[in-house]
Amino acid sequence: MYYEDLQVGDSFPVMKKDPISRVQLVKFAGASGDFNPLHTVEEAGKQAGTGIIAHGMLIMGMASQGVTTWLSRKNIKRIQVRFSKMTYPGETIEIVGRVIEKKADNIVVGEVQAVNSLGEVKVSGTFEAILPSRQFSLKGIQNNENFSFDKTNI
Repeated sequence: MYYEDLQVGDSFPVMKKDPISRVQLVKFAGASGDFNPLHTVEEAGKQAGTGIIAHGMLIMGMASQGVTTWLSRKNIKRIQVRFSKMTYPGETIEIVGRVIEKKADNIVVGEVQAVNSLGEVKVSGTFEAILPSRQFSLKGIQNNENFSFDKTNI
């Protein structure tokens, strides 16, 4: 993707995730080292008054996955998020995003949100990416007088 390909207001394709499962939460606890029983033990969730909730970092990871699906990971310079609501087992999360600003030096600023099927925003944030320029790539090839292809060098 090139800087010129994106315009302010452009939306990225929606990324739909499978419903959050209890097994997924146990696996994430093991992978992340976050064994807070609030994420996996029914009684702990009842005592907290929330029930079992998903790890916030799991949902943030989904949001980041959306960004790196839309734009190459090597071009992402910053992702910043805010947690807004708890996510529960059984909820289906969609990752949505759009371009909110184009800056000098090929910098694109976008927003990303993880929302459930009711439209409740669970995680929201912004990201910045530095994208290559289509203009620069073509100009560099067109103006390079020394550019040649010699099959004898292969």
